[in-house]
Amino acid sequence: MRKPIIAGNWKMNGTIASGSILIEAFNSVLQDMELSCDVVVCPPFTAIERAVALTRDTAIAVGAQTMDYHDAGAFTGEISPLMLTEVGVNYVIIGHSERREYYGETDETVNAKIKSAFHHNLTPIVCVGESLEQRESGHTLDWITSQLKGALVDVPKEQVSQLIVAYEPIWAIGTGKTATADQAEEVCKEIRDYIRSLYDDETADAVRIQYGGSVKSENALEILGEPNIDGALVGGASLVVDEFIDIIKAANQIGA
Repeated sequence: MRKPIIAGNWKMNGTIASGSILIEAFNSVLQDMELSCDVVVCPPFTAIERAVALTRDTAIAVGAQTMDYHDAGAFTGEISPLMLTEVGVNYVIIGHSERREYYGETDETVNAKIKSAFHHNLTPIVCVGESLEQRESGHTLDWITSQLKGALVDVPKEQVSQLIVAYEPIWAIGTGKTATADQAEEVCKEIRDYIRSLYDDETADAVRIQYGGSVKSENALEILGEPNIDGALVGGASLVVDEFIDIIKAANQIGA
């Protein structure tokens, strides 16, 4: 059975101080729980080092929200994988739709970042997702598989089995709209089947697939109960202690 993974993407929210308060609150609850799921928080870059310090010897791992694929160089404003590993980061979100839309990320750069992340022992959380127009025109599955095809070029199956795919329908991110459990499962199953067609059964069965898009406490258990959904990439709800803890509890119930 695949171990569920809940990751909180804080986006450009919070300071070192407010992030510390959040993590301390998460720690105070999670330390008394026997977890059967993985938990990750992805703060802004300025708060990462403090987050790593606060989560040391706890059940929480720390991820970054993006990175450059170069180790170093004249890339003003970018963060390299070496910088992330130096401060103790374990995961990195790659190809989020907001990065694609606002900062020009492509399937090619996503592919380069996946390779760089693995080279530096970072676990990539690779985002895919369709727009409302693509869904309504019936192109969801074609779009998702094309993103995966580009992202996984020359990535060996040993690495693919370790990465995490986050299905995030763009029309459900921060809108309050959520894909139904059936809609989310349909796409997550297609993702697994497509990976199976690219690699093999063992690789496809090992890949953990998250759903992301207005996940909250009231819908988490239903979504996470689907057979091909192995966790959630949580946005706004990861900034609210009770909400995020309830989502973790739902995953814990599924993973037990």
